[in-house]
Amino acid sequence: MLHMLNEQNTRGMIAYIADQIIENKPLLTEIDSAIGDGDHGIGMAGGMQKAKNKVQSMEDSGNSYALFEQAGKAMLMSMGGASGVIFGSLFLAGAKGMEPKKELFAQDLALMMEKSLGAIQERGKAQLGDKTMVDALHPAVKAMKENYSKGLVPMLQAAEAAAAKGVENTKQYQAKYGRAKSLMERAIGHQDAGATSVWIIFRSMREFVEQN
Repeated sequence: MLHMLNEQNTRGMIAYIADQIIENKPLLTEIDSAIGDGDHGIGMAGGMQKAKNKVQSMEDSGNSYALFEQAGKAMLMSMGGASGVIFGSLFLAGAKGMEPKKELFAQDLALMMEKSLGAIQERGKAQLGDKTMVDALHPAVKAMKENYSKGLVPMLQAAEAAAAKGVENTKQYQAKYGRAKSLMERAIGHQDAGATSVWIIFRSMREFVEQN
């Protein structure tokens, strides 16, 4: 069980997240096909593969944030469209401009994700209840802030549970963005694909720190 992330752990964790998203490509495609364009799984899997390749090719720099930043950049450049910007920002926006740190503790990760959430909401304007990835990310970040003093594993367990509940909540909402918007109340009963990706990312983070 990890108590902090050094560069090697950070690199490993990003690669593990990528593998989990790639493995869940069929699930994400299926969810997105119900109310969206059906391309979310393909975009996410492709972007995360690029992120994984990028971090695995990087030398140690004494700054673990740089790995998140470059992973986000790789997603942004390769995915295109709104989800590239949004999911690229999930790692890039929070890590960018942070004071370089070799070892990241629970609080560092919580601050990074809080910064990312702010940037994503500013860019995409999505609020809670709009049936987007914010519905999973917002509660996950809140859980991180409330639990970081307990350490990395308890914090990520809380964040994963909050994200899962957020995904479940999206089934009750009409969509305000994307193709699902035109479905109006017909989108109700279906979960949001972006929120599902956020939950998989937090679950992957928790699994990685627990297993190492």
